[in-house]
Amino acid sequence: MSRLSIAQLGQKAGETPLPAEIHAHFSSLTEKNTKSGKPYREVTFADATGAMTLKAWENHRQFSELANLDPGTPLCLSGIFTKNQWGLDGSPWAFESLTEDEADQLLAGDTETLAKQTADYREIESCVANLSDPRLAGLAKLFLKEFGDRFRRTAAARKNHHARRGGLVEHVAQMMRTAKAISVAYPDLNQDLLITGVLFHDCGKLWENSYPESGFNQLYNLSGEMMGHIPLGIELVNKLWRELLETPESTDWKTLTPPSDLVRLHLLHLIASHHGTHEFGSPTLPRTPEAFALHYIDNLDAKYEMLKDAYANANELAPGILERQFPLPSNLVSPLPNYQT
Repeated sequence: MSRLSIAQLGQKAGETPLPAEIHAHFSSLTEKNTKSGKPYREVTFADATGAMTLKAWENHRQFSELANLDPGTPLCLSGIFTKNQWGLDGSPWAFESLTEDEADQLLAGDTETLAKQTADYREIESCVANLSDPRLAGLAKLFLKEFGDRFRRTAAARKNHHARRGGLVEHVAQMMRTAKAISVAYPDLNQDLLITGVLFHDCGKLWENSYPESGFNQLYNLSGEMMGHIPLGIELVNKLWRELLETPESTDWKTLTPPSDLVRLHLLHLIASHHGTHEFGSPTLPRTPEAFALHYIDNLDAKYEMLKDAYANANELAPGILERQFPLPSNLVSPLPNYQT
């Protein structure tokens, strides 16, 4: 029986039964009933690659044990898995506790995800180290120093894209790569400002989509719920900026061009406008080249991640046509392969 991550199970499972073992944290349990009144439990599990939901019917041999599990309990799931238009199913499936060593390995993440997120964080550090503007460089370095650990365990969203522990690091690193490429094509862009905007555009999600130090259940935070990540991001940048103003290095800022407070204002505008429209949550609309660029870079990377997940998990309706995956607008068509000589 192969041990798979949740993402790998989603990619490999299909109509043909697949024996598999998954190490994951128990996330949540919801009591439900069928239309005929038959009780069942909808159980969610999570690992470093994502989450999955299985149904446990009343005749499941561990039906009663599920109700006694604490969120975050590390488990080994084993069963025969299939996937159809309603999602994954295990018939039968069972669970048992992980050893302490197995639980530690689970928290560290699968090898592929851990390697990618480690490399992405190093790339973010490299981009920050190469910022020319001392104000933006100082701000970015202070953020990584004070909040780097929390940043590395935060998701980019609660669902739809990069919705996993460390997903925000992957999202930001890819956006930085795109920002650098676009800055070559559009050399008038202020690359320092754009790169810093990428770093901070979702920094409020450290309180909206963060994970505990030892788990895969996204936390709920009162500030995140009541404020949202855009106001929180603006507040955080202002807080860090005030801290920098207390340092000896900031005395040289008074003679720099453009003026320091204008630099801060432009960065705050990037955070405030990056959703692009009022109906999607931006308190203001993009009004500068960097603001437009940031909005489209963010949207492109989010959509590309959704496409990647959809191609891996969607059911095929006909040859080359895949079932629509929310929130994408339509059924997908298999992409055209590159020309090969």
